[in-house]
Amino acid sequence: MTDQSEPGAVPPDAPRLTTREAAELLGVKAETVYAYVSRGQLSSVRAAGGRGSTFDAEEVRALARRSGRRDPSPAGGDLVFRTGITLIEEDRYFFRGVDATELARNHSYEEVAEWVWTGELRPGARFEAPSGTLAAARRAVGALPVHSGPTDRLRVAVVAAAVTDPLRFDLATGAVLSSARSLIPTLVGALPLLGAPEAEEGPLARQLWPRLTSSPADAPALAVLDTALALLIDHDLAASTLAARVAASAHAHPYAVVSAGLGVLEGPLHGAASGLAHRMLQEAVDRGSAVPVVADHLRTGRRVPGLGHRLYRGEDPRARTLFALLEDVPQAAGALTAAREVVATTARQAPLHANIDLALAVLSVGCGMAAEAGETVFAISRTAGWIAHALEEYGERPLRIRPSGQYTGPRPTP
Repeated sequence: MTDQSEPGAVPPDAPRLTTREAAELLGVKAETVYAYVSRGQLSSVRAAGGRGSTFDAEEVRALARRSGRRDPSPAGGDLVFRTGITLIEEDRYFFRGVDATELARNHSYEEVAEWVWTGELRPGARFEAPSGTLAAARRAVGALPVHSGPTDRLRVAVVAAAVTDPLRFDLATGAVLSSARSLIPTLVGALPLLGAPEAEEGPLARQLWPRLTSSPADAPALAVLDTALALLIDHDLAASTLAARVAASAHAHPYAVVSAGLGVLEGPLHGAASGLAHRMLQEAVDRGSAVPVVADHLRTGRRVPGLGHRLYRGEDPRARTLFALLEDVPQAAGALTAAREVVATTARQAPLHANIDLALAVLSVGCGMAAEAGETVFAISRTAGWIAHALEEYGERPLRIRPSGQYTGPRPTP
C-alpha cells in the first residue's frame, strides 16, 4: 500500500511528538520549541495534512538532557532543572533522599549543611570565620546607617568577605566549600550584638542568638533556632535559589552567587514574608485574641500572613516540626496559642494551614526578637542551599540558563 500523505509527511507509526508534547517534555512553551528549530537545535517535519509540525522523540529527549530540562512541575513554570538536592512530594521534603525534618531534628545546622553539600554527615561539624575576613565584614557593616535592615547588612558583609578572598574565583568543589564554611559564620559575626556576647566559636545557632534578641538563650529556644536553620537550608528552586543558579551558570564566584540570592530574598513574597506574620501575631498577642486581627485582615482584603503554601496541601512540614519544639519554650506559649487561634479562625473561611513563616513568627514574638528576625534566620540558613545549587550548576554547561523572550512590542518600521 502506497503512502497517500503529502511529501515529507510523517508515517503514522513513526515515534514522533506533536509540538505540545515536545514542549511538555522540554518544560517550555510552544513558541520556545519553534525557537529551538530556528536556531538549529531541533529538526521538525510537517505533520500529515500540513497541520503543525512533529519532532523526533529521541532528539527532543536528547535536547532535554543537554539543557537540564525535565517534565514540568505541577506548580507550573518554564524553567525546570535536574537537581539531586531537594525532593518535595506528598507534604514532605527530603534532602538527598533523607527526610529533611528528621535530619533537622537529629543534627545541627552545620551537619545538615554538610549533608546537603556533599551527601556525607560530619558529626560535630563547625564553621569558623577567619579573623581578617570577619574584621573586614564588621567594619563594612558598621559603616551602614543605623536604620539599615538585616539583609542590607548581610549583603554588605558578603561583599566585604569576597574582597578579602583572593581565591574566590576558584570554582573547584573543595575551594567553594572552604569559602562557604567561612562565609556563613562571617555573616553571623558581622551582625550587631543585641544581647550578651557569646564565644566566636561553637554552634552557629548559639552565635546567632544574641544577634537576634537581648533575651538570654536557653536550651529549648536554641534547639528551635538550630532546627529552623537546618529546615530552611533548601526548598527546591525557590525564587532566590533560581537567581543563585543563574549567577552560577555564568560562573560567578560563590560570594556573588550568595549576593544574587540575597537580592531576591528581600522581597515581601519570599524571605521577608515572616516579618508580616510577626507583626500580625504580635498584634494578636497584644490584643489578647487573634479573632479581631484575622477579621481586620479579611475585612480589608488582605491575605492572612503565615498561612498556606503552594507546594503543600496540608501543614508545612517545617512549621509542624517547629511547633512541636516550641511547646517546650515557655516564653513562646502566648505566641503559640495566638498562632493556633489564627489557623483555627481562618479555617472557618478557607482550609489554609500554617507555613514556616508563622512558625518563625512564634519564635520571634515569643523570644522578644524584631520583626526582621525570621528574615535573618532565613538568609543565614539558605546561604548553604545556594552554595549547594551553585556546586551543581558549576558542573553543568555554562550559560545554559538563557530563556528566550517572546517579543510583544511594535514591529520594526521599514
